[in-house]
This record gives sequence, structure tokens and C-alpha cells, in this order.
Amino acid sequence: MTGTCIPGSPAREKTRPVPELLAPAGSPEAFRAAVAARADAVYLSGKRFGARKYAPNFSDDEIRDAVRHAHAHGIRLYVTVNTLIHDRELADAMDYLLWLYSVGTDAVLVQDAGLAALAREVVPALPLHASTQMTVHNAGGVRRAAAMGFSRVVLARELSLAEVSRIADETRESGVGLEVFAHGALCYSYSGQCLLSSLIGGRSGNRGMCAQPCRKPYTLVTGGTDPYGRPLGLAEVPSRGPYLLSPKDLCTFRHLPELALSPVVSLKIEGRMKSPEYVATVVMAYRRALDAIAAGNYHESPEAYRDLLLAFNRGFTRGYLSGDRYDTLMGREAPGNRGLRIGTVTRYDRKTSCATVRLDSPVLPAPGDGLLISGPEMSGNGTGFSLNTEPVRNGAEICLPVPRPVSPGSAVSITFSRELDGRIRRAVAHPPAGTLRAVPIDLAVSVTDDGTLLFDGKIQRPDGNVTGVSFRPDLRMEPARSQPVTRDQLETRLKKSGGTPFLIRDLSLTYSGSLFAPLAELNRMRREFLVTAGDALIAASLPGEEELGRARERWAGLAPHYRSPALRGDTRRPSRLRLAAYTDSIDGVRELAAAGCGKIYFEPDFTLPEHRCSGNGTHDSCANRILEAMTICRASGAGFVWKFPRITRDTYLEKVLPSVPGLFRQGACECMVGNAGTGDALLREEPSLVLSGSTGLNIFNHAAALNALPGARLLTLSPELSGKEIISLVRLARAGADSPDFAVIAEGTGEAMITDDCLVRNHLDCAGKNPDTGKSAGRFLGIRDTTGHLFPVRMDGECRTRIGNAVETCLIDHLPSLLAAGVSEAVIDTRGRTPAYTWEICRIYREAVDTVNTGPAEGNSAVLKSLRERVRQIALGGITAGHFIRGLRT
Repeated sequence: MTGTCIPGSPAREKTRPVPELLAPAGSPEAFRAAVAARADAVYLSGKRFGARKYAPNFSDDEIRDAVRHAHAHGIRLYVTVNTLIHDRELADAMDYLLWLYSVGTDAVLVQDAGLAALAREVVPALPLHASTQMTVHNAGGVRRAAAMGFSRVVLARELSLAEVSRIADETRESGVGLEVFAHGALCYSYSGQCLLSSLIGGRSGNRGMCAQPCRKPYTLVTGGTDPYGRPLGLAEVPSRGPYLLSPKDLCTFRHLPELALSPVVSLKIEGRMKSPEYVATVVMAYRRALDAIAAGNYHESPEAYRDLLLAFNRGFTRGYLSGDRYDTLMGREAPGNRGLRIGTVTRYDRKTSCATVRLDSPVLPAPGDGLLISGPEMSGNGTGFSLNTEPVRNGAEICLPVPRPVSPGSAVSITFSRELDGRIRRAVAHPPAGTLRAVPIDLAVSVTDDGTLLFDGKIQRPDGNVTGVSFRPDLRMEPARSQPVTRDQLETRLKKSGGTPFLIRDLSLTYSGSLFAPLAELNRMRREFLVTAGDALIAASLPGEEELGRARERWAGLAPHYRSPALRGDTRRPSRLRLAAYTDSIDGVRELAAAGCGKIYFEPDFTLPEHRCSGNGTHDSCANRILEAMTICRASGAGFVWKFPRITRDTYLEKVLPSVPGLFRQGACECMVGNAGTGDALLREEPSLVLSGSTGLNIFNHAAALNALPGARLLTLSPELSGKEIISLVRLARAGADSPDFAVIAEGTGEAMITDDCLVRNHLDCAGKNPDTGKSAGRFLGIRDTTGHLFPVRMDGECRTRIGNAVETCLIDHLPSLLAAGVSEAVIDTRGRTPAYTWEICRIYREAVDTVNTGPAEGNSAVLKSLRERVRQIALGGITAGHFIRGLRT
């Protein structure tokens, strides 16, 4: 943690440390606002490789200036390089990291495991922070991040504060700091595990281009199913609002005392797409509260909370961090800014076009304010307008001119406050005296007998280190003829630091008091020293020339491997393609085994005690189901792999892991994981286990393939890769000594979202579920968008919602290309599907794989096209080749 009571501020003497306050900056203007509001650190992005591509972001020159400005004010600056990186981009990304290191960037936020590994090899002194897109949500994930060289982890937003504290306790020896989001927009899905925007329109959130489809309206529907699990007789399910996937905005402001006592090292404000005024408003509110907590005189400020509401909100939630879930976390009624509610419409006069509003807030609207009038249920976007005249007040009511008729009972809110906007703009442009962050200097000044002045300063840096600065001005004091500069006068001049980020904390002055110099010259001398101090502070953040030179030499030796990657690598390929399948039921295992599947990945769904409402059996039955699935696979000659879910919280793992050694002794020797933390936990339990990786690892380049899950037997490539990108990745990875095999999801309903929200809660009961599958017999669940596309929904044993793509992935006619690319395994995903579908789709792909492996290449095309039509006849929502043909939008 870092102490944030600033010498010279009202809370000069801190009583205890508080977490770092980390502010967003999507533009240079927002950066200056964050600095003026006294953030401890700022995070921003360059024009490439950042997860907010549609923010203005920063040019290289602007980043260099921001680093200098931040360091001159004692503020840390982090740069986000947190997208997934293509092989063709790795060299440019590494060039960029090396440049960021050279200009003194304090840390870089990274998602891509391959880029992180390369950075550790080239610039080990550059601090790395694991972006929330890495979906670290258990203690094993933090330990794995430490092994990868990360010094900080931004945890998944779905964790509670109790879970965060537990992870901190279990990973204390790693030295990794834990960062959590404290304010701003929430993603509906686990970050890094959301492909909805990518699947709908090719705009990937993992590449910084999320189109935010979660903020669009959807309808929850349910019905029966045909033998293949496709919907029949769909009916709409009433819900609280049409924006089923739209969360409220996170606000922990009222819970800062609790957060300040927690083991987190940084509180992060989300908002790189927001205005400078928003950034300044939020940072100022949190800064003052944290300073008060540090000083021991904290009192909740209703005025600051109102400012937060006026800045922007979709309704506030404490978030998963403080225990909010479901309806307390979701804002399904409307996806936009709700502002500050000030009253309710009691009547509307059609003649005057005025609405009478009963006030329930001390805040009154004023000309220039933006207002929103929305229906009694806060449904939809409502009527928004700018107020042009002073409202007429009559006691507890006001009369508002409105542009269109409104209904009694409608809520009236201020969504833009001209007063707040002006106040914040003034505070940013001209910060009040004593409120700017101050960098303390302990200064010793000596005046020799001949009038020479010597300055020796020690600057206290935010990281706790001290930077020395020496200065000898060109001014020499002369013997006084009449009125010498007294000791007090010189001391007063030397202590001034107004207009600079510095505060002369302690001054030691050696001076006889008998010399003279013009006061203007003494002022000039002091200003020159402070400029020199600023330069020294900036220089202290830069790497040494020797270390920078070594980093450049290391990269010069490695760079040729990463330049023009398509021309390099190992072109060997497997001689045969294996057929594998995912299933989540014992019935599915039986059908796949009977249909001739070569390898079966079994992902049993079971219920933790706190989620017994979902009716999926209990954790006690998990080991028995694994044994039953293994027995079926042995009898058919199919390979068996225990597949773990993408999301495996520590509460889940502590129930499952004790059964691992016993199952291992009985033959369960391979496990598939969707996050590195689960892999770490499994190997701690049974070091001889063989691991493979699912799509949750986001394997996007060959460096990630070699580093995301070291020692893995097989890795499943990201479904966002094109065929050409797969060829490059596999060839480059196979040039390494320990290359794994590679798998691609060739068939199935792609997983678009995984969320801790329970969509069916309050709408449908969980009764009547099959204890093996956890699904209600014959029931289809889905959400339908405004274009008519239907996205299937299934619930798991932890009340977690999994939303599938509206169309089924089908690469059956591309199997020869997969084999030619070096892919070893084609996977069909039958999770959530009926036994009839599971058997039929496996038989189709068994024939296709056999054709590819044994038939003449020239005759494959017609057979595979025929099989594709058979797939289409049983598919859910139609079929698509996904990104395999065109890839993502760049």
C-alpha cells in the first residue's frame, strides 16, 4: 500500500496507509484532469494494443510528455498494452514495450501471455501488471502470474472482498500486489471470456473493439425442444426490463473505509471513454475520502456522492466486491445515464406544456442543466432535454417546461449539471492552494563566506526511494553595504514553491546573515533549483543507459525470430487428425463413445452447497461421475480427459481437488483447464498430472502457446483466429523444443459469454432438473435480440449463466485445412445438447475425419460438403465458419 496524505494538504500527518488511487485517462485532457485531482497513478493507452481502441488515446509524443509530467508531480503512470497479440504483431508490440521502458513508464498492463513472456526475457526490469482481461480469479492464478513475472494482478471483478482477502493471504509470499476496480462501468461477462461482440460483428473485446452488445435490449424466451435440442413453441418470459445484460455502474465510495483496510494495493477507476470532467469529479471525491481515512477523520460526504451521481451513472451498485448480485447489480430497465433523481411528476398541463414535479432532493435544476424524465418503472431511455429557463418553484414543487407530454409518476433526474461542470473545470484549470499533490524535498543550503550558494536536496519519491539533487546557481551574494539579507528573509525565499509540485519539507540553512543579493535574483535562483529538482525526478524514473543497452541487445538477438513470422517456423504436420468432443453429462459420454469418438472431455456440472437451488446433485457425486465416465471410455477405447470449467473459484477448487489424487490413481491422468490458476492448483495436488488447455487460455500467438500453460500436452486455439493465423501460430510454435499439440473447436455452439448473473432468477424456477445434466428436461432457454437472432442460454451448478452464439460453428469442410495447418485435434462441443444431437453430430464428424485421414485429397471436397449439409439439418440456429475465413476486424 501507499500512503496518500500529502504534506501541505489538510491531512498532513497520515495515520495509516491507504491503497493507491488509480485514475483513467483516455485523452491528454483527461490525463491533466486526473493529475489536478491528485490521483496517485494514471493508466492510459497508446494508439495501438489497448483495450479501448475507440478512446482518443495517446500518441508516442503524448505518452512521453505524460510520463514526464506525471513524474514531475510524483505520480506513477501505467500504459495498457492489454489486447491479444497476433504473431505478425509481436515484434511491433515488443518494440513498443522497449520504447515504453526507455521513456520511464512505471508499469505496463498486459493480457497476452506470449507478450508477457517476451517482455520478461527482453526487459525484465519493466514492471508488468496482469490486466483484468487475464481473468485471474483464484489464488493459483496469482501464483502463476508471479511465476510469469507480473508484479501486480488486476483481479476479476466478480470476486467478493472476502475472496480477495483470502487470495491475498494465500499468495502473500509471491509479493504480487492485488488491484480491484472501485468505480465505473461493469462488464456483464468475465473480462477476457466475452466473445459476444466478436461473434456478432467481428469486433472483439479482446482486441479493444467491443461494440457493447450487452447494452442492447433482449427478450428472455423459453419453450420446448425437438430431439436435437432446438427450440419449439417459444414464449416470452416477463422481466424487469428489456436490457437483460446491462449492469449498473460500480460505486464503492460509501465502502471506502472497508476497502482501505483490505489487502488491495490499488483502487482502480474505470473510464477511459469518459470526459475529463468525469475523471476529475470521481478522482476528487475518492481522493478526499481516502485522505480523510488516512488521517483518521473520515466522514461520509453526501455532497461528494451527489457529485458522483451527477457525473454519470447507470444506477450504482456496490458490485460483487461488496456482495451485490442479480437485481441489486443489474440495471435491466435502462442502459444509459440515470443522473441524480430530484423528484416525481405529479401532473402535466397540456396547455402550458409544463410538468409539475414534487421534489425529493435538495438539488434544484438550473438553466443549462440536462434533464431526463422516464416512466414510472424507469423503463427505456425516457425524454431527455436541456433546461433553458429557470423553473418556477412553489413550496415542495417546481414547474418544468417539457418538450413532450409526460406521465404522472415519471421520475425526473438531472443528467448534466452546469454548476458541477463549471466547478470541476475551474478546479482543474486553477487548483485551489494546498490541494495539489506535493512532492517533498528536504533541502540543505549553504552560503559560503565568499557568497557562493550550494543546494543539496533529497526528493522523496512516491515509491519510497530518495533522489538526490545538487545545484550551484550562477548567483553570488556580495557583502552588504547597508541592509543585508537576513537569515529569516533568505529562509522565507527558499521555502517558497508555489506553482510547482514541490514542497520544501525541511530546510537546513547555513548562512551568516551578512550578505546581500537582490530579492528578484534570489527568487530566480530558487526557481532554477526547482526546475533542476524536477529534471532530477524525471531522470530518476528512466532506466540506466547500461541496462537499456542490454535490453536492446537482447531484443536485437531475438527480433529476427518475430519479424515476418509467416516465413519462418516448422512446417511439419501431423499425419492424422484426431476426433475429440466435449460433453457435460454421462448420457453424452455414452453417446460419444458409441458413436466412435476418439477422445472425450468430460466437464461434470455439480452444485456447491451455497447453490443448491440449481439442483445439479452435490459435489459428493462428482468423483463417482468421473469414475463412471472413465469406465465408459475404457470400454469403448476412447481417451478420457477430465475437463474443468473456465471459471473455477477457490470455493469450487477446495471441494474438487481432494478427489484428484484418488482419481489419478484410478486412471484420470489428464485434465483440461481454462485458466492457468486451475492448472497450478491441480499440479500442487498431483504433480504427475498431464494438463491440456481449453479456449479460456486465449491462445492467440505462438509465444502464448509456449508460455500460457508450460508443459501442456495440448492447447485449444482461440476461436477468434483465422485459418491463416492458425498456420502461422502452429508453425512457429513447433519450431520450439517443447511444442504442444493443438486443437480447434470445429463444431458446436460457441460460448459467447460467461457471467455470474443468473438470468432466469425471479422468472423461472430451477425445479425438475436432471441431477446428471442439471437441465430441465425438454426446456429451452434463450435471449432474442431486436433482429430476431436467438442466443441459447444454459445455467450451471453455480448459478452461472453461459450464453451461446446464435449460430453453430461448423468447420467440417475445412478439416483438410486444419490438418494441413498442423492441427492435431478437431473438437465437437456437445455441452448442453441432447443425446440425439450428440450421437448424430459425432457420427457425422467421425465420417468426416476418417475421410480426411484415409481418402484421396481430391475426393474429399464433395464428401465434406455433403456432410456439412447433414450438420445444417440438425444445427441450432444455422451454421457458420466463424472467424476461420475472414478473422476479426483489425
